[in-house]
Amino acid sequence: MKGVAPLIRDVSFGALMADKAFDANWLLEELDARGTTAVIPPKTNRKHQRDYDADAYKWRHLVENYFAKIKEFRGIATRYDKTDCSYTASWNLAAILIASR
Repeated sequence: MKGVAPLIRDVSFGALMADKAFDANWLLEELDARGTTAVIPPKTNRKHQRDYDADAYKWRHLVENYFAKIKEFRGIATRYDKTDCSYTASWNLAAILIASR
């Protein structure tokens, strides 16, 4: 949670999708002040459970699974490629292989 504030300081976005670990009052208040939608499920120990968009939260899981599949390709995970062009080509090849499964 300590690194969240500096990361989102100068970035504009419409929604923040995160897991229950990011359910903090200060973060929710900051997102609300920005006019950003917080797609963060509430922790179970909250006294007042708040609503969140469960359908949008499912997309976070899909993105997380995609990056887990990308990590199967060792060259991408460890960035073996020397140039940006070959690194991009490796990403495209991995995406094609994942999509063809």
